[in-house]
Formats: sequence, C-alpha cells, structure tokens
Amino acid sequence: MPEAEFDGAAGAVTDAGSGRPSARREPESGAADLRRVGLNPDHWYPLARSRSVRRGRVRAAVFAGERIALFRTESGVVHALEDRCAHRQVPLSMGVVEGETLRCCYHAWAYRGDGRISQIPYLSKGDARPPRGVRGYPVREAYGLVFVFPGDPAKAETTELPWLPAFHAPTHRTMTFSRTVRCHYSFLHENLLDMNHQFLHRGVVGRIHPDLLGYRTSATSVEARYLFTHTGGRRDRGASLLAAGGVRGSDSGDVLTIRTEYPYQTLDLVPEGAERPAFRLWTAYVPADAEQRSCRAYGLLMISKPRLPGALALAWPLIRRFTERVFAEDRMAVEAEQWAWDEQGGDRNHEVFPLILDVREVLRANGVPLAARPGACGTGPGGCGRTP
Repeated sequence: MPEAEFDGAAGAVTDAGSGRPSARREPESGAADLRRVGLNPDHWYPLARSRSVRRGRVRAAVFAGERIALFRTESGVVHALEDRCAHRQVPLSMGVVEGETLRCCYHAWAYRGDGRISQIPYLSKGDARPPRGVRGYPVREAYGLVFVFPGDPAKAETTELPWLPAFHAPTHRTMTFSRTVRCHYSFLHENLLDMNHQFLHRGVVGRIHPDLLGYRTSATSVEARYLFTHTGGRRDRGASLLAAGGVRGSDSGDVLTIRTEYPYQTLDLVPEGAERPAFRLWTAYVPADAEQRSCRAYGLLMISKPRLPGALALAWPLIRRFTERVFAEDRMAVEAEQWAWDEQGGDRNHEVFPLILDVREVLRANGVPLAARPGACGTGPGGCGRTP
C-alpha cells in the first residue's frame, strides 16, 4: 500500500512522491468481507483492569473465543493460563490461588504461572505420568491494565506495548473505560475515524461541522486530521470542559487528529490557539467470541490539567457523563450495523468516504482469516463466547 500524505487542500490526499491524487477510491469489489477477518493475535491486548485482578484471586477473561484465567499470586505477579484444567477440563478460573500457584477447584491440581503442573496431591511415585500442563500466555501490566499476548509467544519479547507518556505525566489525569460492544471490532475503527457522523451526537454536542484537513496512510496505519467547528445548538457542559473551553464554553475550532495504528486507535484534540492537546484518547478493541461479533472496548482518556488547581476534579463528573453519553450513542450505531450484517449474511455497505476505504484495507491486510484461528471454540450456553 503506498503511503499517502497530508495535502494543504481540505480533504485532499496524494500519493507520496507523486503529487497525484490517490487512486484508492473504487468500491471494494471482490475484496474479502472485513467482518470475517479476525484480529491478529500477535499483539498485546488488554484483558482486564489491573485492580480487578486482586492479590490471591483469579479472574476469567477471553480473547476471540479463547478462555483465559488471570490470577495474581501472593507476591503480586499476574499470570495468564488457558482456562481449563489438563485433568478434567474444569475452568481454572474457578480455582484457588495458593502462594505462587493456582490450584484447580476440583481435584486440587496445582499450576505454576507458566502453566506447568507443580503438584497432584494424590499422585504417588510410580503412578501414571501426569500431563505437562496447560498453555501459559505472556503477560505485562501497564497503564492500569493487564495486557496478554495471545499469539506466538516467541514474538512477545520483540512486540512493544503501546507508548502512552501522557498516562504517567503529572500534567494529566486519566479516565479509564471498559465496556462491552456487540459488534465486530472494525465497526469501531470506522466509527472513530469517520467524524462525519456528528449528526448522531447533535443532542450532546449541538451542531458540529467537521472539515477533513487531510489524511495519510501506510501499511499499518491511517491518520486523519479534522477541524471541528461548533455552529450552534446546545452543547453538553462536559464537552466544553473536556475541550478546555471553560465553564461557559467556546465556539472556536478544535483540531482532532485520529489514528488507527494497528491494532489500536488514538485521538488528540487541540483547541484553537493552544499549544498542546486538551486530551488524548487511546483505545483497544478486544474480541470476545470466536466469530468476533462482540468485543470489549478499553479506553484511556488522558486529560490535560488546567492551571487552576482542583478545577479538573470538580469537572470530572461532568466529563464522565459527557463521554458516557457519546459512547452510548456510538455503541447504539455500531451495534445496529452489526445487526444488519447478521440479518443480511454479509457486508452490503456502500462506503463512499476514501478514508474509510483505506482503513478497511489496513484492517483487512493486517488481520487473519477467522477460519485460521487455532483452537477457537464455539459460542452458545456455557461456551467460550461468553463475555466475563
């Protein structure tokens, strides 16, 4: 995929080095249905908030139909194991943490953090040789989240976690989100990148005119810049506070930079005349079921602190309410898109926005066919398609 660069004309995109308009404008005739493309497992994905995996406790999680048991040992280290006992397949998430091991609730088989069996209480010397254990997943904790690497473990050491310096900066405070959205993850990527849907939020942000300043693409990313201008209508107080418009709000423009850097997304908002973003958003969408028609959305909203001490703390409930209202409307829309896909048995979208055609290409090229996912289990009552 050739890289495209920002052009000075609003909405114009050029191929790098040629100055010619990008040719990626035709409908996706003959392309694989993106909703049947799975998320590439060879990346770090958040499966839980760190505070939800308490010391000496175990918690069920899931990635694309793979059930995973997260447990924190008495020393405070988090591990991730295949959520089944090698003995009778009972979920290890029903087990008990003892010191540095996880013991199955059924026959008390004990597992180390790497998935190997450390003890079978009733097994004597000379008895049948026990199995080696279950799969252990690489785990890292960062940004208040537990990241698991569900793909090839040999790639984990060379695959970087997302870099979010604002999370630890004393100039910012972070609001964390974790919500289930019943749709394919690609709908969420398209929703955030395509800011032409602001009519959906007219009851929250009033009338917004989004002007695409330009965008650029690469083999693994799409980045777009918009100018947002509030042209009228009532705006939620939390929206003004979040955009650093003050208590009374402001009708000046904001520049939004939105980026899909596979498999994550980011959004920066810089108010007109400001030198730094008022906030930065990082999101990841983690598929739950094997068919990936439902996912868990994790978001870190890193908000720049105003100069007035304590002002952000006072505004926090209003900002939270605003973001929840916007997210609820977006969730309604993308879940409706998924319902249509389910009813029609495929993707009948007639997309005309070049930016979205490009992000679909990025998601398709970097994903994996759902049929190629090893060990995927089915959905249904009691199946691994359940969202914890």
